[in-house]
Amino acid sequence: MESTTTHAIVEAITRAIVDHRLQPGTKLAEQKLADHFGVSRTLVRQALFQLAQNRLVKMEPARGAFVAAPTVEEARQVFQVRRMLEAEMTREFVRNVTPARIRALKDHVAQEQAAGERHDTAGQNELLGDFHVRMAELTGNEVLAQILRDLVSRSSLISLMYQREGAASHSQEEHVEIVRALAGRDEKRAVKLMVDHLQHVEESLAFHRPVPTQDLSTALS
Repeated sequence: MESTTTHAIVEAITRAIVDHRLQPGTKLAEQKLADHFGVSRTLVRQALFQLAQNRLVKMEPARGAFVAAPTVEEARQVFQVRRMLEAEMTREFVRNVTPARIRALKDHVAQEQAAGERHDTAGQNELLGDFHVRMAELTGNEVLAQILRDLVSRSSLISLMYQREGAASHSQEEHVEIVRALAGRDEKRAVKLMVDHLQHVEESLAFHRPVPTQDLSTALS
């Protein structure tokens, strides 16, 4: 039961970060979290420790836990790893592509577009990140999917800190082109589109932006 509760806290805080509701630098007060989730501070502490291992939370001695604020160098390294990993994932996807897998990705891209059309920024951002995880899931490699979930969560935090306006619409359009290349079994083009896409996302980051902050209660409500 305790592990389930801890997992639920980790999931809730991670989702708040991915949805851009919990912002870098926000203090994660143990008592406030315990009151919010109706659990002991011990369980909250365990959840924060897991989040710290995933690099989403930073634990500071005598100060407590804060939503991580990735450095520029860390941001660049995260996208470097994603390009290497997702290039190979794209090759694997093309070599084992099926009509059902393409339909699943097309459905996902349609949801991205629909979220953009109704101006659901948080929903679209979540779907844009999940596109990459969905590709990993469809390869049948759960280890790869879990690694990408962690990397996408870190990328969401990086985007929250540094991304310029309008980047989401370009990402959605690039996903459409990636799916088209996958459907056509064009491995070379699909890999190039994926690598270019991740490069474009990194290039959309404005590293001079100040770190935003937000109230914890509002973010988790």
